[in-house]
Amino acid sequence: MATRAQRIEVTLETLLESVDLAEDIALRVAAEAGFGDEDCHKIGMSVREAVINAYSYGNRKERGRKIGLALELEERKLVVHVLDEGKNFCLADVPDPLAEENLLRTSGRGIFLMRAFMDEFDIQCGPNGGTELVMSKKFPSAASNGAAGKVNEIK
Repeated sequence: MATRAQRIEVTLETLLESVDLAEDIALRVAAEAGFGDEDCHKIGMSVREAVINAYSYGNRKERGRKIGLALELEERKLVVHVLDEGKNFCLADVPDPLAEENLLRTSGRGIFLMRAFMDEFDIQCGPNGGTELVMSKKFPSAASNGAAGKVNEIK
């Protein structure tokens, strides 16, 4: 029998404090799902970077806008969605932080980290506008057989 994915959705205010809250939620879900300390750290940092980008670049720190955070526990992976209400952007326009001319710039480092820390990373147009970052982390291979059981234990 297939295990149904579980999903947690949170609407965050466009406040700097929302970054810590989003990271906290992601860390709790990841730990309960069976990720080890290192993977939890990578997931937490990736969510942190995604929400900072939504706060700063997507919503441009405008308090009237919201940031959507959704975490889905699927059979083999944790999928994270971060949605802002800003203008969509093209990933190709983000400068490569490893290029020599960009080494001293800060732009692009968050996306670089998310790509390095997560197994899958994509940017899409949000369903009602804005930008939706979608990234996932596969369950550790040692826990992959028990991952479906862990999904049912999340409270």
